[in-house]
Amino acid sequence: MKVTRNVVLDLLPLYLSGEASTDTRALIVEYLAQDPELAQRIRSRPAALFPETVPTPLPPDLEVRSLRRVRTLINVQKWLFGPAIALTAVALSFHLDLEHGRIDDLYFMVEKYPLQLGPVAALAVACWVAYHWVRRRLR
Repeated sequence: MKVTRNVVLDLLPLYLSGEASTDTRALIVEYLAQDPELAQRIRSRPAALFPETVPTPLPPDLEVRSLRRVRTLINVQKWLFGPAIALTAVALSFHLDLEHGRIDDLYFMVEKYPLQLGPVAALAVACWVAYHWVRRRLR
């Protein structure tokens, strides 16, 4: 198997950190003996071979505002999920008798009470839309 320069560059972080296995170390040492230019670059500036992967930290006030915004969105999402499920269940499962304050029967609202289904279904759809809108903003 022919070892290319890209393979060695992929393995260099492990080698330089001392976490490479003995076989990997032997492979890299053997390749560097064949490529003195790369070996010289590694000896002179090993950090220059790899891009900076650590993000620059945010200013403290911006970080706090971001965390508060995420916390608020998660709380809103949590509070929208309950009513969305409850209103969906109400619209699909039973009829509420608002005059007597009790549940009449378990059957689909569509069959006997289509006028009550409209507002309940509209509220359920609004809750689901708001829930998914908040969820997309968290990504």
